Amino acid sequence: MPKLLIKPKIGEGRIHHVTPKTAGWTYVGFDLWKLKSGQSAMDHLKDRETCLVFVSGKGHVTVDGKDIGLIGERLSPFSGKPWSVYVPAGQAWAVTAETPVEIGVCSAPGFGKVPMRVIRPDDLGQETRGRGTNTRYVTNILPETEPAESLLVVEVITPGGHTSSYPPHKHDQDNLPQESLLEETYYHRFDPPQGFGFQRVYTDDRSLDEAMAIEDGDLTLVPKGYHPCAATHGYDLYYLNVMAGPKRTWKFHNAKEHEWLIAR
Repeated sequence: MPKLLIKPKIGEGRIHHVTPKTAGWTYVGFDLWKLKSGQSAMDHLKDRETCLVFVSGKGHVTVDGKDIGLIGERLSPFSGKPWSVYVPAGQAWAVTAETPVEIGVCSAPGFGKVPMRVIRPDDLGQETRGRGTNTRYVTNILPETEPAESLLVVEVITPGGHTSSYPPHKHDQDNLPQESLLEETYYHRFDPPQGFGFQRVYTDDRSLDEAMAIEDGDLTLVPKGYHPCAATHGYDLYYLNVMAGPKRTWKFHNAKEHEWLIAR
């Protein structure tokens, strides 16, 4: 199995590049582009739909040769909702940075039947999950209630000292309506950036059990199992989640020994 913790490349350009082949799975792809003003990123995936998430900064976007305009607003993933662009399978996209920009490129199998659209901050629903030191703040970019063919995309802010993706849950069985099979990536950022946190990925039988120290810019893979996170005191944790599987729905199973925390 590939390593679950991936460190970013140093410098500009494509600092993360995960494909189903490199991850050893079937559905989810994720790239992270970090560009200086004037630099460009582009791609053309014939059989995969894409969601471009402006993690920070602004850029000029074209899709299928059409000028979409200047996209982006926030200068930090901790300062408001993102701008995003949904790109159907088979259509090329390009972004030229207006300011320093970070773009999460989320991809999964697609057939080109859902049209291109710009997803504006005002289009996004937000919710608060958990309570006490399990409180976190969720922004739904591509939830299952919005059009797409495979992708599910969400951002989460976890305050320092809090847990997230907790109580531990998993979604690795194609057993609807109880549980859906979804691969998942986490792209992590911290505020202030010198912060760190922890993530554990494990199965009931512990055949997979990895505990990882996560730092600013790290990417983690969740091929199966439970996957809770913890943000250390003084450092807020942001992550961008990408999920996809054979059916586009999020149905999870809580770890039985920790489920009592929900009713507490």
